[in-house]
Amino acid sequence: MLYYLFEYLEKQYQFPGASLFQFITFRAAMAILFSLIIATVYGKRIIVFLQKQQIGETVRDLGLEGQKKKAGTPTMGGLIIIMATLIPVLLFARLNNIYIILLIVTTVWMGVIGFVDDYIKVFKKDKEGLKGRFKILGQVGLGLIVGATLYFHPEVTMREHNKTMITENFTVEEIRGQDIKSTMTTVPFFKNNEMDYSSFISWMGDGVKDYAWLLFIPIVILIVTAVSNGANLTDGIDGLAAGTSAIIVFALGIFTWVSGNYIFSEYLDIMFIPRAGELLVFVTAFMGALIGFLWYNTFPAQVFMGDTGSLTIGGVIAVIAIVIRKELLIPVLCGIFFAENISVILQVGYFKYTKKKTGEGKRIFLMAPLHHHYQKKGYHESKIVTRFWIIGILLAIITIVTLKVR
Repeated sequence: MLYYLFEYLEKQYQFPGASLFQFITFRAAMAILFSLIIATVYGKRIIVFLQKQQIGETVRDLGLEGQKKKAGTPTMGGLIIIMATLIPVLLFARLNNIYIILLIVTTVWMGVIGFVDDYIKVFKKDKEGLKGRFKILGQVGLGLIVGATLYFHPEVTMREHNKTMITENFTVEEIRGQDIKSTMTTVPFFKNNEMDYSSFISWMGDGVKDYAWLLFIPIVILIVTAVSNGANLTDGIDGLAAGTSAIIVFALGIFTWVSGNYIFSEYLDIMFIPRAGELLVFVTAFMGALIGFLWYNTFPAQVFMGDTGSLTIGGVIAVIAIVIRKELLIPVLCGIFFAENISVILQVGYFKYTKKKTGEGKRIFLMAPLHHHYQKKGYHESKIVTRFWIIGILLAIITIVTLKVR
């Protein structure tokens, strides 16, 4: 909203300093500053409110060290992350940008699903929370909205790079790239690091490319569901989900900046996505909210994010990656989420398989998700979190490097 106010002041009155709001970098810097202030200053007030309302975590006895001490710690702290993200975005972002609209919808949508889940756990005293099928239905619904919007909306395009050619008169002529609708995405180690989803069905005939959405939308649904569940599983010990997510979002911020800037994308020879630069305001606000939340969530945690936060974090990360056409880098960038997901799938699958074969279920890990396995091995949760953060930084660096590996 402030963007439009200062745009008006600059045009009508040449208000001093108003032109600063035309620069994405300035608005992104203001967004992260405001989100940090909101999360740290007003976050404390939300924690006090949650304590007064006795909105505390119900802890199941899993035999983990220090687990019982966490009982009664305020949960639903994801409200801090949501508030500290949306307020700066509403203030500093261009709200008519389709990508900003999509991410606001994602934040609210997943926040509501997580809030309902936490509400049932806390107030209805049902440890299972919202039924799994309803969570999946909500995630699929969001994936459907995101996929359909990105495929059919006219403002969602990519721009071809400028090309030079030699004319018949032996002069050099530059051909400016055009904005096109495309299902192109980024894949490391491929030619030019690019791949078109429609190529998977091109063998069926020329006209079949018009139906590439039948492949694209299910892929978006799968990614949104997988990443949001991965973030949810990662939120098991103090500071793990928030810290890991902040690292991931920082890397996505770099991708967003270069993908939305024509000069940088041309220089680095990567995909340029018109209007995606505005996402930097959302990304910085989101990162500031996560870092601010960590102020209260590091060991020993004063507040837990609950599903209100973890489902929202996963959904937002997935949508940002899809928007900037980096979704196929998620298994590396979100490697911590991926490992947590896989550990649960392997644990459950192997237990059921061995029980069917031998009559007695066996386990691969001492406990799943993966971070609980290391807790069972005697590692303090602060050490586990720190080492997971280090691995997350390493994976983020590897992901960024893959942009130039062809």
